[in-house]
Amino acid sequence: MKTFAAALLAATALSAPALAEPWIAGPEIVRGPDGGETITGHVFEDANGDGRRQDGETGIEGVLVTNGLDVVRTDSDGRYEIAVREDMDLSVVQPSGWRVPVDERLVPQFSYVHKAGGSANPLRFGGLQPSGSAPETVNFPLQRAEDGSGFTCAMVGDSQTYSNDEIGQFRDSAVMDLIDAELGGNDCLFYVGDVVGDDLGLLDRIFEVGAAAGAPQWAVLGNHDLDFDAERPEDSADSWRRIWGPAWFAFETGDVTFIGLNNIVYPCGPEDAARGEGREQCEPEEGGRPRYNARISDTQMSWVENLLAETPEDRLIVVVTHAPLVSFADAGSAIHQTDNAAELHALLDGRPALSISGHTHTLENMAPGEHFEGWRDAVGVGPLPFRHIVAGAASGNWWQGDFNLDGDAQALQRDGAPKGVLMLAFDGADYVERYQGARMGGRGQWLDFNTPDFRQWFDTLESWRGESRDEREPVPPVTTNDLPDTRMFTLEDLEQGVWATVNFWHGSAEATVTGRINDGEAFDFERTQSGEGEAVGVGPEFADPYAVKRQATVGRYAWESRSGVERNQGFEAFRGSSFAGVPQPQSSVADRTMHLWRGDLPEDLPFGTHRLTVTSTDRNGVAFIDTILFEVRESRPPARHRTETWEDGQRLD
Repeated sequence: MKTFAAALLAATALSAPALAEPWIAGPEIVRGPDGGETITGHVFEDANGDGRRQDGETGIEGVLVTNGLDVVRTDSDGRYEIAVREDMDLSVVQPSGWRVPVDERLVPQFSYVHKAGGSANPLRFGGLQPSGSAPETVNFPLQRAEDGSGFTCAMVGDSQTYSNDEIGQFRDSAVMDLIDAELGGNDCLFYVGDVVGDDLGLLDRIFEVGAAAGAPQWAVLGNHDLDFDAERPEDSADSWRRIWGPAWFAFETGDVTFIGLNNIVYPCGPEDAARGEGREQCEPEEGGRPRYNARISDTQMSWVENLLAETPEDRLIVVVTHAPLVSFADAGSAIHQTDNAAELHALLDGRPALSISGHTHTLENMAPGEHFEGWRDAVGVGPLPFRHIVAGAASGNWWQGDFNLDGDAQALQRDGAPKGVLMLAFDGADYVERYQGARMGGRGQWLDFNTPDFRQWFDTLESWRGESRDEREPVPPVTTNDLPDTRMFTLEDLEQGVWATVNFWHGSAEATVTGRINDGEAFDFERTQSGEGEAVGVGPEFADPYAVKRQATVGRYAWESRSGVERNQGFEAFRGSSFAGVPQPQSSVADRTMHLWRGDLPEDLPFGTHRLTVTSTDRNGVAFIDTILFEVRESRPPARHRTETWEDGQRLD
C-alpha cells in the first residue's frame, strides 16, 4: 500500500522540467490569387522557431492533418493535401515526440479557422468575420518535445468565472495549486468547458492567469462559453473559435491521444426534441428562450471514426467533453448527459479509453461495469465499457459559500467534495488519477457522523428549500447553529443509528475504506452507492454531514456596508445575480454522492471520548489516513454558555 506522499512523488517524477521560455509562433498562412477546392501545405521542423518554413527546414512524415471531418497523413516530405470545407477548423494533430507552438497565453497555435461567409448573424462577442476564399497553403511548424511517455495533465473542470472578481478567486485557488505542481512544456493543462460564465470577454484574462502554471492550455467549450445570440448551432462556437481555437480537435502526447469534442448543441431544435422524453426544452416556441442539449454532432462522430482509423489500437484514447457521456448526479436527466454516448462507446470498442467531462459540478469516478438507473432510458447506456470521470469544478458550487483564509469562496460542490483540479499522471498508456482539492495539500477525504439529530435537521431544512422562494418564509427554519454537535452521541442516539461518514472525494468502486475505534479491530465501511443499476440515493441517509454543515448557512448573504455601492452588498454570482439578505444555504447541498462510505457505530460504546481512525485506499493503492474524535455521553450537556451559573452577579467583566 502506497502512502499519498509516495504516490505524489512518483507522479511528479513523470513530469518534464518546466521550459525556461515558451515557443511563441503559429501556422504559416499563404494566400494565393484564388482559393481552390483543396489546401496543401507542409508539417515541418521549425529549426529557428519563427513559424515560417524556410529552405533547409525538413518536412515531417506521417503527421495527421484534419479539416474537422477528413483526416490525412503527411508524405515523406511532410506534405499534405486536404479538401476545403466552407466552415472548418484546419488543424494539425500534434504527434507524440513533438509539440506545437503557443501564443503569449500558452494557448496552442495549431489551427487555421476558416468560415467563408462568417457568422450568419452579428454576435455580441464578435463571432467570425467572412474569411473569403481559402488560403492556398497552410504550413504547420513543430519542434521536438521531451522524450519519454511520462507526463501529467491537469484537467480543469468548470472554472466558470462570471466576473473578474471570480477570475481572481480562480487565480488564488486552482492556479496556485497548478504552480505548486510544477508542470512543464511536455505536460498539459486542459479546461473541460465552462471556462467562463457567458462573458467571453473574460477568456483572454483567464488564459493569461492560467499561463502562470507553465503548461500549454488546451480547452473544450461548454454551455457557458457559447455565443448565446447565435441563431443556429453552426455559429454558436464562433467567438470561441476566434479567441481560443477549434471547436473539436486532437493531439498526442506520449502513448495517449486526446480527443476534444463539442457536445453542446445550441440552440437545440426539433432534431434534438425528437430524440425522446426529457428534451422538451428543444421544441421551438414563439418568443421562447433558446436552450441547449448535449449531443455529439454527426460531423464530429464521422471525424472521430476517421481519426481512429489512423490511430494505432494500443494507444490510450482520452475523450474530453464538457457535458458527461453519463453522470451519477444527473442519471435521470436527458439534457445533462450525451444523447449518442452509446454510439461513441461503439466507436471505441476494444480500445483502451477514458472519458473526462465536467458540467455537473460533481466529482465522479465511474469504474468499468458500473451503471445507475436512468442511464438506459435517458441516453441508451448500460454498464460502462471503460472508466468515465467527471472532473469536478474549479469553481466548486459556482463560487458560493463563505470565504476561505486565502479569500476565495469555499464553494463545496454538489456532492460535498471541495472545488479543485483533477490531476492525471500518465506512464505509457497507464495513468493514475488524483484530485487536488483547492489549497488542501495532500488531503483526500473528510470524516463526520450521521446522527438522528442531523437527519431530522436535514429534513427540516430541505423541506423549506423545496418551497418556492417567492412563497416560503425568507428566514430558514434552521441553520448550522441549530444542529447539535454531530460528534457527540447518547446511548439513545446509538440505538436509533449513528454511522461514521467518509467522503472519499475521488473514491471509486475499487476503493476500500476501513476504520478502527481506539485500538480495536479494524472494520469495513460500505459505499452508499453500489453502482449496480440502482437509483441514485437522495436524502439524509445519503448526505454528507461534513459538507452540508458548511453549505447550509452562507454568511456572505448578510454582508452590508455604508459604501453606497449597491452591488457590494451581499455578493454576486450567475451573470451578476444578487445574493443578499438573511444568510441562506448554497444553491446546492450534498444530498447525494457516489463517493460516500458509511461505517455503523456499535450501540454499546462506553461513555467517554473515543478515537476513530479511517484508512481509505484508492484503486491505485494510494492511502489516505485521517482521525476524528467523538464522545459518548449519558446526556447532552448544554451547548451554550451557562449564564445561570452567574446569576449571583459574581461574573468577572
